[in-house]
Amino acid sequence: MTLATDVDLLLQELGVPRNLYSQGSRTVRSPLTGETIANVQDATASSATEAIARAQEAFLAWRTIPAPQRGELVRVLGNELRSAKIALGRLVTIEAGKILSEGQGEVQEMIDICDFAVGLSRQLYGLTIASERPNHRMMEQWHPLGPVGVITSFNFPVAVWSWNAALALVCGNPVIWKPSERTPLTALAVQALFERAAAKINGIPAGLSTVLIGGRDVGELLVDDPRVPLVSATGSTAMGRMVGPRLAQRFARSILELGGNNASIVCPSSNLDLAVRAIAFAAIGTAGQRCTSLRRLFVHHSVYDAFVRRLKQVYASVRIGNPMVKDDVLVGPLIDETAFLKMQEALAEARTFGGQVFGGERVDADQYPAAHYVAPALAEMPAQTGPVQRETFAPILYVMKYSEFDEALALHNDVPQGLSSSIFSTDMHEVEKFLSVSGSDCGIANINIGPSGAEIGGAFGGEKETGGGREAGSDAWKAYMRRVTSTINFGHDLPLAQGVRFDID
Repeated sequence: MTLATDVDLLLQELGVPRNLYSQGSRTVRSPLTGETIANVQDATASSATEAIARAQEAFLAWRTIPAPQRGELVRVLGNELRSAKIALGRLVTIEAGKILSEGQGEVQEMIDICDFAVGLSRQLYGLTIASERPNHRMMEQWHPLGPVGVITSFNFPVAVWSWNAALALVCGNPVIWKPSERTPLTALAVQALFERAAAKINGIPAGLSTVLIGGRDVGELLVDDPRVPLVSATGSTAMGRMVGPRLAQRFARSILELGGNNASIVCPSSNLDLAVRAIAFAAIGTAGQRCTSLRRLFVHHSVYDAFVRRLKQVYASVRIGNPMVKDDVLVGPLIDETAFLKMQEALAEARTFGGQVFGGERVDADQYPAAHYVAPALAEMPAQTGPVQRETFAPILYVMKYSEFDEALALHNDVPQGLSSSIFSTDMHEVEKFLSVSGSDCGIANINIGPSGAEIGGAFGGEKETGGGREAGSDAWKAYMRRVTSTINFGHDLPLAQGVRFDID
């Protein structure tokens, strides 16, 4: 069976009309082999504008539905995802190149955020605030905001949509999704599952969820439309530099999830067995194509030689290949040739800065000449210079030696990005300092685990050039709502705040 045939069967099982992936002008290729698996049609400016108009109309109806009833739709969607987990996870693997367990895990993440959002639908709490005026009460309420634009990247083609959509829906907002041009099929599949869920509940307005396939022009249309008060955009820092100012120009909100140049520190007191496993997963998993992938590693000089030797053994033995063919694969392909070339450029630059590179070569090129499988690379660097300062979306781990903890902490923070971080230590002083205000400057700071593998219960996002956005758990829901502060006078007098007097006859 060809991949195209497999994709066709999966999409039919998931309820996607065949014309949506067989008659378009945009070619979809699988990174597993490089072969064409579908053809989709881009949204036009007029069709995108009409979709936004439908979302705005849906908002006027959806915002009046009680939040627990909105949560019922998300509950049913979660159940549809449970039923489709194997098929949708397999489609993620084919379209994004992830190993099968990671494809399944991404769908599980969607299920988890749906469960979270259902509970949240009964907890959209406001506040009662003490007033300084007698016989007055102040309160805060949270109201639906409006249509939410979601722009996602290829590396988590469906999970990031769900982080936004599940919350936006229970908060009373429609969702307009512009998926990555590289992974439109998974978006079409999720939309079909959403429509299946919506059909099981009475009173769901049309236009509540929309997929707009296309390139940068479609994203720009979504960013510039005044009917979209919030856009959540996941991608590169360069993308964020364009999206953020354009939204700010019209006073719209943004949730930006941008680049990460994540680091871990291995301290002399750490459990080295645990650290090796955690670092290998964080640096190698998803072929280094997570925003939270581990890219910089600082190892104390007293354990450096032994630890790096063990890490190289893992790198040399890790199983690379097509996860649809080999059951025990841990590393799939890079997304495309551009990613491969950027990886090779970064490794070449590392060598010019005195780096010693282990791994990084292309593999299986004879079997898959149109795909790009690579061995994960470990580059021992004399200093944090050159490519170490940048995010290269590939499995490159830059390893450096340190002597003092404060030195490692300063190096850890001395990059423009601030997404995720971790240390491996059993020393309470190191652990607490890392988590303190003078410690890690990232949005995520972990202890004795790697920087990747976030759970949906906590707010996800980072600082500095990572964009400052927060998605998923905790109180991230507030970004999808507008706050209203109200003062109620239940007396018969009109005392003014701050003791102001304004007496009239």
